[in-house]
Amino acid sequence: MRPSGRLHLGHLVGALANWAALQDDYECFYMVADWHALTTDYENPSEIKNNIKEMVIDWISSGLDPKKSTMFVQSHVLEHAELHLLLSMFIPLSWLERCPTYKQQQQELKDRNLSTYGFLGYPVLQAADILVYKAEAVPVGEDQLPHLELCREIARRFNFLYKEVFPEPQALLTKVPKLLGTDGRKMSKSYNNSIFLSDPPELIREKVGSMVTDPSRIRTNDPGHPDICTVHGLHTIFSSPKIDSITADCKSGKIGCVACKAILSKALIEKLKPIQEKRKRLEANPEEIDEILENGRLNAQKITQETLKEVRQAIGL
Repeated sequence: MRPSGRLHLGHLVGALANWAALQDDYECFYMVADWHALTTDYENPSEIKNNIKEMVIDWISSGLDPKKSTMFVQSHVLEHAELHLLLSMFIPLSWLERCPTYKQQQQELKDRNLSTYGFLGYPVLQAADILVYKAEAVPVGEDQLPHLELCREIARRFNFLYKEVFPEPQALLTKVPKLLGTDGRKMSKSYNNSIFLSDPPELIREKVGSMVTDPSRIRTNDPGHPDICTVHGLHTIFSSPKIDSITADCKSGKIGCVACKAILSKALIEKLKPIQEKRKRLEANPEEIDEILENGRLNAQKITQETLKEVRQAIGL
């Protein structure tokens, strides 16, 4: 995950809940992708270092356990860069230019110059991040499958050119719920429509109170259409035990939008309370995060150094 600072509800349901669940069944490596952040934010890198700690605090507060998983910063494990360099020697440009997010992100981030070598080659770095651990499985959503298939192609090409070193990683498909922000668009920090995991209760109530609801409801007792309501979308995830009654009351006009938002605010505050309590403890002990990331670096390098020995031997270096 790129270090973009504090995480929001979209990160919790889209990645962190799944990551925490995987810890009991797999040997997991969770990486702070600071080099990947540079591919788009190379002109303004000043926030990346501070964002690392904020993000890792949210990871641990949301259930990632440093006793079960390895958490580390990408730039602290230099074998990622070496493998990226070696892989880049034989990757055809056409493989990178057809990457679905290459042109898409150039269009979305028009305020940045992404016509750079680093941005074009970031899928190779991404492949190195995976292959350097000889990963057998990668948790991804369906939209990320093309990136994983490119990684598999790179592994096949290396194995064909030199020696069978890398397994072809399989997808652990993750169902990512569609989570909308307060304005009805996808929840995103860049849209300023996010509810953050660290938001205090009063701010959660304020943000939920401003959320877009069914525009056809003029009076409190007007029948609602929950399928087009942003508030109801969050209810389906965070108010699941009560969702049937909430849906029925909305459709019948028994509950108005203000009351519906109050129920959602309460559910979110209760969901985030244990996360925020753990977050406060970690914020008061920042050296604990440094120690976790240092231990993670050492654990990661035990594997990456062995992999690079094999890679160099296979190539003949």
